[in-house]
Amino acid sequence: MKILNVNNINIAYDSYGSEKDEAILLIAGLGTQMIRWTVPFCEMLAERGFRVIRFDNRDTGLSTHFNHHDTLDFEELAKTLMSGQRPKIPYTLDDMANDTIGLLDALGITKAHVVGRSMGGMIAQLAASTYPERVLSLTSIMSTTGNPELPPTSPDVMALMTRPAPNPAEDEAGYLFHSTAFARRIAGQGYPFDEAEYQSIIREEIHRGYNPGSVGRQIAAIAISGDRRARLAKVNVPTLVIHGSDDPMFVPACGEDTAQAIPDAAFMLLEGMGHDLPAQLFETVVDGIERTAQRNESYTEE
Repeated sequence: MKILNVNNINIAYDSYGSEKDEAILLIAGLGTQMIRWTVPFCEMLAERGFRVIRFDNRDTGLSTHFNHHDTLDFEELAKTLMSGQRPKIPYTLDDMANDTIGLLDALGITKAHVVGRSMGGMIAQLAASTYPERVLSLTSIMSTTGNPELPPTSPDVMALMTRPAPNPAEDEAGYLFHSTAFARRIAGQGYPFDEAEYQSIIREEIHRGYNPGSVGRQIAAIAISGDRRARLAKVNVPTLVIHGSDDPMFVPACGEDTAQAIPDAAFMLLEGMGHDLPAQLFETVVDGIERTAQRNESYTEE
C-alpha cells in the first residue's frame, strides 16, 4: 500500500499486474475501503492483462479523513434539502471524481478504465462524463442516476444504514453484529451470505482506518449531486451497467435507468445478486469489464 498527495489530500492505493498494461481504476462505495475490492477479484482482473489499481476514497481507510467537520445530522440534512437550500458539506461527488483523475495524474497514467460500485459507480459516471479524454471505458455496478422518479431505497434498509453503530474500540462484537445485520439485509438471495468472510473484511477495515463520520458526509455528497442523467448523456466511452435483481438499496430500475441515460450502454442484470458482489460472480463481472474495455478502439491485447 502506498500514499500519494492528490488535490491537497492523501490518497492510499495499491495495484496489481504490470505497470505496462492498461490501467483499471476500482472505486469503492459509501464509507467503505478499497479492500472491499478483494485480492482475488483484483488478481483475476490483472490476469486478463490489466494494471488494477484500487484506492481509499477521501474520508475512508488510510486516505485523508474529514473528521474536523461536524457529524451529519440526517434529519437536518433532509429538512435543508426539502426547503430547497443547499447544505454545507465538506466535499461533493465531483470532488471525489476529481480525486480519481488526480490519482491518475500522480501515477503518470494518461487514460484508464474506471469501474465503480454503488457510490463508486456514481463517481465513475462523473469521471467519465467530466473527463472523457481520460477514461477508456466505464463499468457502473449496483449504482443509479439520481433520477428523483426512481423507486426509493427500502425504508428498513435506510434505517439500518443510518442508525448509530457501536464504537468498535469499545464493543467490537456489537459493531460486527450491527454491520453484519446490514450486509445480510442488502445481500441477494441467490448466493449464500459468507458471514465469516464479511466479518474478516470488517475487522480489517476497523484496524486499517475506522472513520464513523464518513458515511454521513458521503451520503450528503450523494444527496446534493442531484439528477445526473443530463451529464450521463454526454458519456462517449464504452459502458457496461451491472445490477443485481435482488438489490434493495438501488432496485433494478436504477440500473436500467443508468443504462438508458448513457448512449449505447450495455446492461447486465445478474439474477440473485443484491447490493453486494459475491465471489461466485467474480468471473462473470470480470468478463463484463474485459469485454467493455475491449470495445475501446485504443485497447490492444498483449
